[in-house]
Amino acid sequence: MKKVVLVTGSSSGIGKAIATRLFNDGWSVVFNGHRTPELGTELAESFEGSIYIDADVSQSADAQRLVEGTVEHFGRLDAVINNAGIARRIPHADLDAVDDEFWDLVMSVNLKGPWNIAKAARPHLVKTEGQIINNASLAGLTPSGSSIPYAISKAGVLHMTRLLAKALGPEIRVNAVAPGYIDTPLTHEWTELRNFVESESPARRLGQPEDVAEVVSGLLNMKYVTGTAIPVAGGLQLL
Repeated sequence: MKKVVLVTGSSSGIGKAIATRLFNDGWSVVFNGHRTPELGTELAESFEGSIYIDADVSQSADAQRLVEGTVEHFGRLDAVINNAGIARRIPHADLDAVDDEFWDLVMSVNLKGPWNIAKAARPHLVKTEGQIINNASLAGLTPSGSSIPYAISKAGVLHMTRLLAKALGPEIRVNAVAPGYIDTPLTHEWTELRNFVESESPARRLGQPEDVAEVVSGLLNMKYVTGTAIPVAGGLQLL
């Protein structure tokens, strides 16, 4: 029987690349998005045996429904990739540009979302000795990122990864990836940052969603690794 992985926020960008890679690795994949049912369903139908479940991971009831829907369909859950997240470019010095609505939205999706999914998935992952991989950010490791609230949310994800690894082991392993600049539809117009990455990063190129997917795929096969975060940034963390 194939192992089953749930990839949140997988209708496009990094999440789609992760889901595609894991499908090609032989996993049964559950695609997820919020308010993208037509796109998500069409995407899942192009990957034989996959399904799409529309859910808002920031809402605990939706997260529970997403996990239970996965188990109801496939009978098991072996891994969760907490990828769903939001970002907006706001200069760090412009504190007034960060209103309460944006702050609350970033924290609820980027930080509370992985927590909701982890709680809902725990009893099922215990049965399969499964794992959780959180998509954090280099912004959680260094004072950088698209906005201060975004960076804080991702720092929280990284610490939550360490805490959950201690709390849920040995049955469940918990790790994270910490991407730097990744070229997606969301970030494609961030010209100044793109130019900096291409000219100054040790790798001298833009990160691609497939670069993150490659690391996620590798972590899923590392049986003695838990509580760690792997930068996927072409060396930007060295600058």
